[in-house]
Amino acid sequence: MSKKKSKDGSLGAIYRSSTGDKIFSVINYTLFGIFTLICIYPFYYMIINTISANDLSAAGKVILLPKGIHFENYKALLSLNGLGTAVIVSIAKTVIGTATTVMATAFLGYMFTQERMWKRKFWYRYVVIIMYFNAGLIPMFITMKTLGLTNTFWVYIIPGIVQPFNIILVKTYIESLPRSLQEAAEIDGAGVFRRFWQITLPVCTPILATVAIFSAVGQWNSYQDTLIYITDQKLYSLQYLLYTYINQASSLAAMVRNSGMQGMNAATLATQQTSTSIQMTVSVIVVLPILCIYPLFQRFFVKGIMIGSVKG
Repeated sequence: MSKKKSKDGSLGAIYRSSTGDKIFSVINYTLFGIFTLICIYPFYYMIINTISANDLSAAGKVILLPKGIHFENYKALLSLNGLGTAVIVSIAKTVIGTATTVMATAFLGYMFTQERMWKRKFWYRYVVIIMYFNAGLIPMFITMKTLGLTNTFWVYIIPGIVQPFNIILVKTYIESLPRSLQEAAEIDGAGVFRRFWQITLPVCTPILATVAIFSAVGQWNSYQDTLIYITDQKLYSLQYLLYTYINQASSLAAMVRNSGMQGMNAATLATQQTSTSIQMTVSVIVVLPILCIYPLFQRFFVKGIMIGSVKG
């Protein structure tokens, strides 16, 4: 390190990279670049196989670049009965479920920081305990059935409103904020709810964005709630419907081919659906929305998870 006098007369430090630093940087960027490619390639592989000739894809000949590009797989899958309703159900449960979870998590996390809350330590410990223990599948099903939630849309929403891990993150984040913010509002006559809504909530954007990502990904990818609680096909989620498609990929591919056999000639042979093309297309449809949304919240996610998980 050397020092150089600047125009205003002050001394500024100039850092010169040594040969070892440059070698370390090259190795570091190379390793992280390789790791990034390893993470990205599976998604890339799925996408190029969905738009490549299905016979080549089934034979494992599509590795780096798409071959015989077409979009018949998406057209065929999106034309299946019930898919439109399932998409609406999945979007609705993801949006409503995420919104209710974020608000409940924010309020409970805030209340657990209030020393005057009745039995605060007891309720907080109770929430922590239920994060590790649950009654099990059968008691949960009996509870949902007794409450009349089975075969209703609200079975997707109500059981997931309170998430102990997210509450702990929000509580820790709020405790890291200056206590003077709430004290000043309390001196001015603001009540508990007003302090939460006008003081605490606006400054919790990073951690709430983190909770929103966790909740949205969980709601979007969930299919077991449909498997356990729902028998009405009008309430099937997209993930459950596609889950059944993957399990029945071979028969589904035959059904899709048979539905489009009229007017088919040898030139369209490469676009006939196979079990591999169905599985790949289903996977892309499920993953793509999250891949598009996640980058929008990434900056909040990194800041929120770092501050919300460690109390300084």
